[in-house]
Amino acid sequence: MSEKTTTTPSKRRKIWIPSFATQVFVALFIGLALGFVAFQISPPDPETEEATNGLAVTLEIFGDTFVTLLQTIVPPLIVLAVISSIANLRNVTNAARLAGQTLLWFAVTALISVTLGIALGLVARPGEDSSVDPATAVDPGREVSWLDFLQGLVPSNFLALQAETSDAPDGGLATGLSFNVLQLIVIAIVLGIAAVKVGKAAEPFINFMSSSLEVVLKALWWVIRLAPIGTVGLLGNAIYSYGWHTIGALGKFVITIYIGLALVLFVIYPIIARIHGLSPIKYFSGVWPAVQLGFVSRSSMGTLPVTQQVTEQNLGVPRHYAAFAVPFGSTTKMDGCAAIYPAVSAIFIAQFFPGVSLGLTDYLLIVMVSVIGSSATAGTTGAVVMLTLTLSTLGLPLEGVGLLLAVDPILDMGRTAVNVAGQALIPAIVAKREGIIDLDRYNTPRGASGFVPLPEDKDEEAETSVDHVLSDTEDEEDEEKVTVPDSSSRS
Repeated sequence: MSEKTTTTPSKRRKIWIPSFATQVFVALFIGLALGFVAFQISPPDPETEEATNGLAVTLEIFGDTFVTLLQTIVPPLIVLAVISSIANLRNVTNAARLAGQTLLWFAVTALISVTLGIALGLVARPGEDSSVDPATAVDPGREVSWLDFLQGLVPSNFLALQAETSDAPDGGLATGLSFNVLQLIVIAIVLGIAAVKVGKAAEPFINFMSSSLEVVLKALWWVIRLAPIGTVGLLGNAIYSYGWHTIGALGKFVITIYIGLALVLFVIYPIIARIHGLSPIKYFSGVWPAVQLGFVSRSSMGTLPVTQQVTEQNLGVPRHYAAFAVPFGSTTKMDGCAAIYPAVSAIFIAQFFPGVSLGLTDYLLIVMVSVIGSSATAGTTGAVVMLTLTLSTLGLPLEGVGLLLAVDPILDMGRTAVNVAGQALIPAIVAKREGIIDLDRYNTPRGASGFVPLPEDKDEEAETSVDHVLSDTEDEEDEEKVTVPDSSSRS
């Protein structure tokens, strides 16, 4: 009897790597420890504020590199995401109604959040008896008024490029180029609407934008894998640059901000979900992968692919609507950066500087700025522009911005986590109100990766799932030869 040889794959051997959430928390503690060690070795130069030892320089490089990678990919991501999101509405019969409902609930949740922020600031009074050094108050350089904001909406060129001049190390002047994110959003909105209006002739353009978006999102996934390393650098550099004393002096302010963020995330959002007949527990378990990544990356746009994935795959929002609402929300829906943070910060600064007080009109102005001006944050890391706009509107000292820079990286983590949670919640409740949500998927238990399995697309889910990418590393499978009798031939 002859024999034939076949191959069967052996069982895969897994190399255990901590889950993404574990990596995040470990990175936080490592960053804190390394920042403290670097400060003990030698503090920053008091004149230049530059790092004075190798560990501090390494932390700065790691943190800056991660942020730079995110910022590099944000301009094309914004343009492609906004154009594609608007174009995706062309196939929706009730597109105008969905868009209107989305904007309305963006404003409603922003109004609730900023009101909560004002109440917290008045109750906690974080600016009184603060031990922060007034010498750290630094004018940000220019006042950002509503006129500047409106003028900034008008693109100066098609790529929204701006030239910036600064002092060079050799004593001369250095000129660099940067993108105006607000102008990029305006350009993308105009191109998206124009593509929809053109109709069939614009289909190649729309398809090219959609394909390009997929390519950019794939590149963004590679950056996301570096998030824990970036966290070590960012937090470690913050501790080293400002020291425990400065951060401790703003402890009351930090606690007030995080209480406000926690109330929005764990009280306001669940109440809104419950009012619309959605389980708050299922909402939290569904949105958690995006929340934890937003906490680390400090960028709503950087978290966009995960936010969109949890919105569609876990919360049951139809793809044709989520493809509009989530990218649009990533640039304009900022309850953390544009509501809680500027409200508490403005009250802190008013309480810190002597002779400054706020009246009812000022609080109404804070509400207006937060609800209308949230696009000033534009989905990137940091909310200094929004804070400066708020202070300018109220006539408060802009030097107060410098008081809060020491804790901005720490606050930005919580702010972004709340931002992305809201960016997933609004599409879910609008879809529920319009009767287009998949409730079976919303209520389905999440898998080990944190996502509801998609039977028709398991391979793609495995490739793009955060926990799979960051926690499951497998060896190449071995093949072993098995000898099987061949019944079709005899000796």
